[in-house]
Amino acid sequence: MVSGAAGYTVSEPTHIHVCDRKIVKISDEIPTTSNIYDCKNQLVTPGFIDCHTHLIYAGNRANEFEMRLNGVPYQEIAKQGGGILSTVRATREASEEQLIELALPRLDGLIRTGVTSVEVKSGYGLTLSDEIKMLRAAKALEDHRAIRVTPTLLAAHALPPEYVGKADDYIDFICQEIIPLVAEEQLATSVDVFCESIGFNLDQTEKVFLAAHQHGLKIKGHTEQLSNLGGTALTARHEGLSADHIEFLDEQGVAAMAQSGTVATLLPGAFYFLRETQLPPIALLREHSVPMAIATDLNPGTSPFADLTMMMNMGCTLFGLTPEETLRGVTCNAARALGYGESRGQIQVGFDADLAIWDVSHPADFSYQQGVPRLSARLVNGKISYV
Repeated sequence: MVSGAAGYTVSEPTHIHVCDRKIVKISDEIPTTSNIYDCKNQLVTPGFIDCHTHLIYAGNRANEFEMRLNGVPYQEIAKQGGGILSTVRATREASEEQLIELALPRLDGLIRTGVTSVEVKSGYGLTLSDEIKMLRAAKALEDHRAIRVTPTLLAAHALPPEYVGKADDYIDFICQEIIPLVAEEQLATSVDVFCESIGFNLDQTEKVFLAAHQHGLKIKGHTEQLSNLGGTALTARHEGLSADHIEFLDEQGVAAMAQSGTVATLLPGAFYFLRETQLPPIALLREHSVPMAIATDLNPGTSPFADLTMMMNMGCTLFGLTPEETLRGVTCNAARALGYGESRGQIQVGFDADLAIWDVSHPADFSYQQGVPRLSARLVNGKISYV
């Protein structure tokens, strides 16, 4: 049975023919080759795509989680050396090999939930050498697991301690030093910015976007998570692949996304973990036919979850999405959010042979039951990988 060739509807039993990492035929014909994998009438979906993660980092912030629950405000935690800069310090101290070793258990969690492609952001180095180190560690994950990694430069994630009070200087450093080297060495495909009141303003964000365009890199945005600053509309004006978080997005921003084709990436894990109350504008996104992706936002501070199907459940229970919307959110729409809408995220002839094989009867089960192992195998780059 296949879900993806004809939308959400499960097909009758069929055969998927794969050659040279691509799907070349979907038919009732039994392949003549001896290299046949019998799915035993299980459900086959496109391989799941986690299109927003911060998978590479060092350190642990479970103590901060406990402190917050005991009433300690974030400002006090930061004064005691916690917060994002604690992750920055630990990541700077770690070697590339250590970062890979630390990331593999998190990646394994994603793989167990059917992930075949994952986006991995930098942003915990905030120096030229450490951002490069993170991006290299991200891509090196492909040498350790059957996975496809899309690295994203997020040097504009936070203001490093060396640049306190000099945010414009740090943005200049990103544009003049980091982006050119990342582009030259092909270490990332996109550039992201945390455009927010506690991050970087619209002028600073646009400066990074322009530098990214100049060096042939695509655009993504962390926008409207905490306030309506206008970052989503800015991202859309620059033809961004996606705008992520977007809880405070207004109709003007939604309309801008619809016009540009920018994907709305929803991150229910952070919404849940931070106990937020401002819901993303789901009804407006539907009304304007903006494609919605779902991702884990896997990170140590606000979404420590390595389970994409849990995010599908949260998308339904917290945001009111349908199971069909969440399935599209981790397949075809997630592919669009990474710039692979014409090659991944669907079971179609000509698409990449990245598939997941499941012991479930209907796609709604992904958003329904949690904690029960259901993945039988994955196909990554046309090769079977067992869980």
